[in-house]
Amino acid sequence: MREIADFFQMGGYAAFVWPALGLTLLVMLGLLVTTLRQLRARQRRLADLEAQGASRRPRREEAPPRQEEATS
Repeated sequence: MREIADFFQMGGYAAFVWPALGLTLLVMLGLLVTTLRQLRARQRRLADLEAQGASRRPRREEAPPRQEEATS
């Protein structure tokens, strides 16, 4: 049980480590939520545009691979 308490005390640095961890998790969660909201909004916008008859741009054709000059 002592080892667990020592772990959570982080060698005396718990006052710095745990808030930093909490803030990091909060920021990461915020980024995830923001990203998912933007994705859903863009998917709805795309569905609306396609329903209006707009079509997607065709993909660019890939350039043929370069042929390296043979050096002999």
